[in-house]
Amino acid sequence: MDAVPPAATMREAMAQAVSPQAIAEYRRKLKEYQEARAAFEEEAGAYWNSITEKRRGRNAKRREHLAIGLDDYVLTQPPVYAGPKQPQNPEPEPARPPRERKYIPVVADLLKAASEHFQFAPQRPASEIEFKRAYARTALAAGLTREQAVRVYAFETGGNGNHDMQSGLEYSRQARAISTAIGYNQLLTTNSVELVAEQGREFVRALAEKAAQLSGAARGAMEHKIAVLKRMVALARSVPDEWAQHEKLGDTPQGWAIHAMVLDIDVGPLLQTHKLLTSVIFARAKGYTRPLSAAELEMMNLTGDSTGLDMVTMPQALREQVPTSNFFQRSGYERNPVAIRHNTVAKLLAITDSRMDSNGRLPGAKELAAAF
Repeated sequence: MDAVPPAATMREAMAQAVSPQAIAEYRRKLKEYQEARAAFEEEAGAYWNSITEKRRGRNAKRREHLAIGLDDYVLTQPPVYAGPKQPQNPEPEPARPPRERKYIPVVADLLKAASEHFQFAPQRPASEIEFKRAYARTALAAGLTREQAVRVYAFETGGNGNHDMQSGLEYSRQARAISTAIGYNQLLTTNSVELVAEQGREFVRALAEKAAQLSGAARGAMEHKIAVLKRMVALARSVPDEWAQHEKLGDTPQGWAIHAMVLDIDVGPLLQTHKLLTSVIFARAKGYTRPLSAAELEMMNLTGDSTGLDMVTMPQALREQVPTSNFFQRSGYERNPVAIRHNTVAKLLAITDSRMDSNGRLPGAKELAAAF
């Protein structure tokens, strides 16, 4: 009887079929590729080291309250590899096990974690407009403007996002989530943990004020929510107040449970609002008192408050000349096609404004604007 040959035998047979000339040609091309790639990596490494050094210099100047000018930035664009492509090996290579993807929790996982670890289910809105109205009230009370909130929502969600929209699942509930970013301002698990750690006591106070206006079962439910939130605050504050530590906690089922609060009709708007408000407060603390445009606020949201403020405080003449690469780590920049295509600060802000304009005309953004 005929037998199916094992994979190793198949590879051996294929290897014997490859001519010595083909193998020699492959090795020649591989050497050319490796040399070209090594030269590029040396050039790219020097470029990104200069980005880091310039950033350190700007930070030192800010500490000394010194003026920052064009010379404090790298003014050339990052090098682009233009050498030969990596050749394909004509000889069969050993089969590699598929790389295991890190699991990204979805809304169902967050709800399960909240139930298991805190015996709590977030109070979901009866309709999307109910959540939008709650968010609008919270944002206005905190000092955000309708323009800031609506335009950031339009940019982050594409103009039609719901309070439970997760990155990667915008158009199909069957797709794979690409991150834990959820809601109007696309909070990550790390954002939720950090906000609960830093602002949680204010959130508890806000809920206590609501509870005082309630009675009966509604008050009992609110008091239970407050008790759960206090436990979450204690957990979030049990680790050092550092992004890396909050990220580590956010990657656990207990962190997922905290992130589930972004879905709650009372706590969710507080989290969404303070995601933006922390950037506004940071700018004011650094002496920047002019109101932030929505695009400027998004830059702080995208790159972090300190780096984003670097762009925000830059005069227009510098924005036209300074490459966006100055505000990224290499790995983040190379994964960001928008920053690569729109490769100066002025261009990046302009495309951000343009997308806010177009997405702001969609029904979800219009509905949010009407809620203010």
